[in-house]
Amino acid sequence: MKLQFLGGTGTVTGSRYLLSDDKHRLLVDCGMYQGVKTLRRRNWAKFPVEPSTINAVVLTHAHIDHSGYLPALVKNGFRGKIYCTKGTHELCKILLPDAGYLQEEDAKYAYRKKFSKHEHPEPLFTEKDAREALKYFESLHFHETFEPVKGLEVTFTPAGHILGSSCVHVHNKEADRTIVFSGDVGRQNDIIMRPPEPIAKADILVCESTYGDRKHGEVDPEAELTEIITRTAGRGGIVLIPAFAVGRAQMLLYVVHKLMTEEKIPRLPVFLNSPMAIHATEIFCRHHKEHKLTPEDCHLIDQNTKFVRKVEESIELNCVRYPCVIISASGMASGGRVLHHLKTLLPNERNSIVFAGFQAPGTRGDALVNGAESVKIHGEYWPVRADVFNLDSLSAHGDYEEILAWLEQGKLKPEKVYVTHGELVASDVMRKRICERFGWSAESPELYEEITF
Repeated sequence: MKLQFLGGTGTVTGSRYLLSDDKHRLLVDCGMYQGVKTLRRRNWAKFPVEPSTINAVVLTHAHIDHSGYLPALVKNGFRGKIYCTKGTHELCKILLPDAGYLQEEDAKYAYRKKFSKHEHPEPLFTEKDAREALKYFESLHFHETFEPVKGLEVTFTPAGHILGSSCVHVHNKEADRTIVFSGDVGRQNDIIMRPPEPIAKADILVCESTYGDRKHGEVDPEAELTEIITRTAGRGGIVLIPAFAVGRAQMLLYVVHKLMTEEKIPRLPVFLNSPMAIHATEIFCRHHKEHKLTPEDCHLIDQNTKFVRKVEESIELNCVRYPCVIISASGMASGGRVLHHLKTLLPNERNSIVFAGFQAPGTRGDALVNGAESVKIHGEYWPVRADVFNLDSLSAHGDYEEILAWLEQGKLKPEKVYVTHGELVASDVMRKRICERFGWSAESPELYEEITF
């Protein structure tokens, strides 16, 4: 059996791992690259393996950096099945068409405003392409074993992180060997998600390292939000929170409404301006067994949030000048409706912009949290006068200590650990920590590296 790293190496995006033998090819994750331009260009390059030769795809979870290339894969000839958990399937039904729609809109906007170098900018895939890809999905429950290709048994176990997020266990029946892909590992004490389930067995482990070189802040995120929102509202400003539509948006809505109920912050209008996040919130509230929120908590979110669904409503919201909280996608300010809010709110020192998680290098979010004096949006530079915060304690990723604690909870003695899905330094630091803590052999693979096991 061979494992080739087609993505997710040296970066936190573009997760793609190919398992193969003489007869079959199984792709674990099929993510898009995000961040710096050199990474985004990889989305447009020819896929390293002919899509029609891949027999099946298995997804760890629904985030675009793990699932977002699927419409392009199908568009270019893939005709196998795409396997995932029930929660991941429901989320992909909204995430993938939305990604296609946004790409089409961005291409149209670039054409109208003439800020693309291409005369007729085209999307990587369309909403129609995404809906076509969804026809190939098949969903299963956690702990349900299935055989996506002959000879390989796959099982999903909960990874925390977001709804439906899983570790993928692939067992080679003939060789009696198991390789486990961690996917994105959640927190040990997340505000809304349950902790990841320990791994019982793995001969080979592929482990993420998003926060491999750091720990989350010790400051209480609720206390941080309380201070930011209270101070901003007191000077007549607006709090804008760019949030990942799946997971963080729901957590933020819960925390903000909780703080209002406890009278720790003033009662302000709360807007969720992201059709995708609105749908994700509805799905989240239907899957009570996978998270900590009660039906009453979900009702609190639903009753006290103004959901902005239509484009016209979004345009009207951009004209608001009274204190309020706006949560809008995307979480790294790489696209979506949040960009229009940023153009309006960044130039005014009364406002606050609050990021709530990892910001990939090259994204606007990364530039803003690192003190950029201006950022480019839709072909123009916009001055940054608003206060900018990054509350990494609100991240859905476990930090290195949490991941090590999670690994320690299992009964693992892997022959090899491959540390992926992290920036170069983060992956290397995580590799060293794994070696030092457990005495396991660990490596950070190169892009397109292939190993036999």
